[in-house]
Amino acid sequence: MEIKASMVKELRDKTGAGMMDAKKALVETNGDMDKAVELLRQKGMASADKKMGRIAAEGVIASAINGKVGAMVEVNCETDFVAKNEDFKEFAAMMARAVIALNPSSVEELLAMDCPECKKQIEEVIKEKIATIGEKITIRRFERYDVAGSVNTYIHNGKIGVMVEVTGDADEALTKDVCLHIASNAPEFVSREEIPASVIEEEKRIEMGKEDLANKPEQIREKIVEGRVNKLMAQRCLLEQPFVKSPDVTVSQLIEGKTQIVKFDRYVLGEGLEKRQDNFAQEVMSQING
Repeated sequence: MEIKASMVKELRDKTGAGMMDAKKALVETNGDMDKAVELLRQKGMASADKKMGRIAAEGVIASAINGKVGAMVEVNCETDFVAKNEDFKEFAAMMARAVIALNPSSVEELLAMDCPECKKQIEEVIKEKIATIGEKITIRRFERYDVAGSVNTYIHNGKIGVMVEVTGDADEALTKDVCLHIASNAPEFVSREEIPASVIEEEKRIEMGKEDLANKPEQIREKIVEGRVNKLMAQRCLLEQPFVKSPDVTVSQLIEGKTQIVKFDRYVLGEGLEKRQDNFAQEVMSQING
């Protein structure tokens, strides 16, 4: 019987088992969903993977560089206590190195690959970590740069991560400073040229509608709005921001004649994820009733 991707997904949703485990179970049971669920439970995979339904918004951001290739990953867990564990932090660093070595196109592809350092499928390695640590662990996202010039990264307390690509063989201390600035000031674009026209028009529309301009002649309003939007755009562009270590110079002036910034990525741990809310009374009651 042909095992379709939709069947694998259904079994994963029912049990929380890994992709490859779900597929193997379906193959062994000739596509019988109930028997596949039973088989996974017998093997202990379904119960071990129930943790995958929990919220994992803590964790660490880790990075690695190998020559002209850099990688940055976000690995999530459930509690800050686990995030500070050295074994967990080393696992995240190993995943960054794996991204460099394996060059996956997605998290799903990465999970199905063999880890170069431990010679096991990465999904299996994660499962072992879950069994040891007792918390849900996920690889949420990653970036990989393979550059012609230079790449550098900066990780702030495992909570904020930055990776930047610059031209030429730029000074490492300089690119590290650029990374630190990005971590601190959170620019959205490298330069003004990258800002979509729609973003500028939206800001103009918002400024035009502000109460303090309501009674001014249209020509004056337009000039004031143009100045305000220009200032807002400068704040969002890396090259126009005052350098965090020396605000009397912009980032553009800092790197002038030394290098050019091609691109950057900035991760904030858990951004956009629902945070776990512990209700201890509810937890105790569920244990009593269970």
